[in-house]
Amino acid sequence: MALICLVVVYSQTAPNFLSDRNLVNILRSASYVGLIAFPMTFVIVAGEIDISVGPAVAFFGVAFAHLVGTYDVPIGVALPLVVAVGALVGGAAGLARVAYGVPTFIATLALWSSLRGAARWWTDALPVIVPSKEFRSALGGDLLGLPVVAWMMIATFLFFAYLAKFSRYGRHIYAVGANPAAVSALGIDIARIRVLIMATTGAMAAFVGVLIDARLGSGNANAATGMEFDVIAAVIVGGTLLSGGHGRMVGTLLGVIVIAVLANGLVLTGVDPDVQQVVRGVVILVAVLVNSWLARRGGRV
Repeated sequence: MALICLVVVYSQTAPNFLSDRNLVNILRSASYVGLIAFPMTFVIVAGEIDISVGPAVAFFGVAFAHLVGTYDVPIGVALPLVVAVGALVGGAAGLARVAYGVPTFIATLALWSSLRGAARWWTDALPVIVPSKEFRSALGGDLLGLPVVAWMMIATFLFFAYLAKFSRYGRHIYAVGANPAAVSALGIDIARIRVLIMATTGAMAAFVGVLIDARLGSGNANAATGMEFDVIAAVIVGGTLLSGGHGRMVGTLLGVIVIAVLANGLVLTGVDPDVQQVVRGVVILVAVLVNSWLARRGGRV
C-alpha cells in the first residue's frame, strides 16, 4: 500500500518519475541496498543488528581499488580477498557477541567509526581510480536492458528466500530469534549461527563496495554514506520484527523498493537534502513504532 501510494503521488508531482531511465535508476539504487538487506534480515530475525555496513562498503571499496589500481593485484584475486576479509570483520563482531557478551549494536558501532575513519585516512578523502574498463563494464554496466547489479539482487533474493523457507539453517535462525533458550536446549549451536550471519553481512557489504567501485570507476571513502540506515529501514519497513523471530524476504524486497522510490521521488521533487534526511528519519521512526505494535500483538503481520 505504501509503495502504491508513493508511485501515485510521485507520478503526479515528480518530473519524469515514470520515465524508463528513472525507473532503471530506482532499480539500480535499490539493488545495492537489497544485496545487504537480505542478509541483514537474517541478522535482525536472530535478534541482532549491524550498523556498520555503510562504512564497510566504503572501506572495502577503497581496499579493492588500492589492490587493483595501486598494487596491480589481479581482479580475480582482489575481489575474493576483499570479500573474505569483509566476512572476517563481520564475523569478528559476531564473535565479540558470543565470546564476550558485547551487544552487536556496540560492536558494529565501533566498526562504523573505525572503518569510515580508516577509509578516509587511507585515501586522504580522495578517490582511488580503478583502471580496468572491462571490470567497470562487466559489473557496473547493463545486461539485457537491466543493470548487472539488479540481476545480482534478484539472484541474492531468491537464494536467501530459499534459505529462509526451506533450509535447516534458515529455520535455526528464526528459532534463535524467537526463543534462544529453547534452541540451546535442543543442542543447536547458537554461537555458530550468530557468527555466520554477521560474517555474511560483512561479506555482502564488501562485495557491494566492489560493485560501487565498478559503477563509479573508483573507490571513495565517502561512498555509501547513510546506507546502513536505508538497509535497516528497508528490513523494518518490510515487516521484520526488531524483537527477532519474524521476518520475510519478500517483505524486505518490498521495503527496499519503498526506500528507493521514496529517496528518488524526494530528489526529483527538489526537496532540500537536509529535509530528505528528516523524512528518512521519520520513516524509520514510524516503521519502528509499527514494528513494536506488531510485536505486542504477538508478531502477527
